[in-house]
Amino acid sequence: MTLRQATRRLFAVAAVAYCCAGVWAGEAFRYREGAYQQGRLQYLEGLPVLRVQGTPEQMGEQAAMLSAEAAKDLLEFPKDLLALLGLGKQWARLGQAGQLLLPQVPPDHLRELNAFARTAGLDRDLMLGVNTLVDVYRGAFGCSSLIIEPERSATKAPLFGRNLDFYSLGRLHRYSLVTVYRPAGKRAFVSIGFPGMLGCLSGMNDAGLALAVHEVFLSRDKAAIFNPQGVPYTFCLRRILEECASVPEAERLLRSVPRTTLFSLVLCDTQTGAVLEATPKSVVLRGPVDGICACANHFCSEELGTWALAIRYNMLRRIASKSIISLEDVARMLHQVNQGPLTLQTMVFEPAALRLHLAIGSCPASALPLRRLDLATLLGSKPAR
Repeated sequence: MTLRQATRRLFAVAAVAYCCAGVWAGEAFRYREGAYQQGRLQYLEGLPVLRVQGTPEQMGEQAAMLSAEAAKDLLEFPKDLLALLGLGKQWARLGQAGQLLLPQVPPDHLRELNAFARTAGLDRDLMLGVNTLVDVYRGAFGCSSLIIEPERSATKAPLFGRNLDFYSLGRLHRYSLVTVYRPAGKRAFVSIGFPGMLGCLSGMNDAGLALAVHEVFLSRDKAAIFNPQGVPYTFCLRRILEECASVPEAERLLRSVPRTTLFSLVLCDTQTGAVLEATPKSVVLRGPVDGICACANHFCSEELGTWALAIRYNMLRRIASKSIISLEDVARMLHQVNQGPLTLQTMVFEPAALRLHLAIGSCPASALPLRRLDLATLLGSKPAR
């Protein structure tokens, strides 16, 4: 894809997202609270929290029994989105591309996906297509992250703020869901996502390692935009939360697996943060500058960086110039770079305290108050401080 083509597509899809912000608005959705086996779905601090634990099959069955109603609706969302963008005929092709990734889905995650689909009475291949759509279709427009290092933080520990920006179509934002996983033999972690999405876009584990992913469209290394031999990246990110405790461990794991496409992975542990700029060819670590690490939707490293407007990135760098930054400051900064109906979720992680502050429910989420979740008990861990 050329720079001109990428720019034209970005502006086209942004226009669609804004113009159609009210489509399918409907009534407010509320999850039905309940319990099944070791799983439970309930509202905590006003946030829907799904807890699952055990083997992959057990977690898939628990999640399906408690969230299938919403998952069934969201499985149609990608088709609606493509149709709105005039790309409805591409759904079959994207599904075929997703099938190419099936052999690379981590076995435990595939077992869980199979159990979810079977229990909910859903088409497994359709679920796979939805879970790998971000690997095979470049269409998102946004996301902003900001890490504050301990020496610049009012808490004396890292702060990690993140806006998740994606098309809502007046619909997707209603289904935001916090899922707490306690998989047998692996690290417990929390994922902020949507029902039926088993990979991870944003989350934190019991060691205080937090992460968020950003789509990228261009790279200096001229890597292919899609590598069918790669591991679907949301499942790769889930592996990081299940297996790693620090930024260096996460970097080693990401380097060790084949990657499907271009993305930036923002990481923050209890001591520091960084961005891994990743393509099917390369992984480049970009560390903090003056105690700040910002990320939007372009590569910044000398090895991979290309020309970009970098509006949100530059805004974050500029407004984060004050010497000491509080959690409230991070929230305000995220609101300043919000993208209206595209900003579905706003969150701030406190890795050392195992604490999540989350705003969901309407767009832009950054305009809503952050609700605090203390995760230590949910994750069965103790905060570092």
